[in-house]
Amino acid sequence: MKIYLAGPLGFSEAGKDFYYRLLIPELQRSGHDVLDPWSLTDPGKVAAALSLPFGEARREAWRNLNPEIGRNNQLALDSCEAVVAVLDGVDVDSGTASEIGYAFAKGKPIVGYRSDIRLCSDNEALTVNLQVEYFIRSSGGDIVSKFDQILDALSRLKLPQ
Repeated sequence: MKIYLAGPLGFSEAGKDFYYRLLIPELQRSGHDVLDPWSLTDPGKVAAALSLPFGEARREAWRNLNPEIGRNNQLALDSCEAVVAVLDGVDVDSGTASEIGYAFAKGKPIVGYRSDIRLCSDNEALTVNLQVEYFIRSSGGDIVSKFDQILDALSRLKLPQ
């Protein structure tokens, strides 16, 4: 299955370690083709923007690069068969929530993964934000709390014909 991997893990060193050492390799070992939004845009372009000192030149570099990043992610979401979304944090990352909403609108099934033990829902009957959880569950997906449950949740998805 071609899977888009949504989540904020690329923003931190610890997140990147988990993402590239465990999550992506496990999905690939299981035969899935992983679309990694953190690698869809030329890493040299991202590194160039990050290397600039804070100020107008850096802002301009990001102004030029941001639409390319967004479009690359949109195209990957359009081409995937399903989404795995990392939901950890005090609240679901806003970019991840956007990708979940877009995937739902495109008819893609979504599996949410939340290992974070902190409470972050709108009420005690939910795991995460009401609308995010609605989109995930209404897509035919599920929210799991253990790493080793992700593949099982993916196997239960019913892909659109």
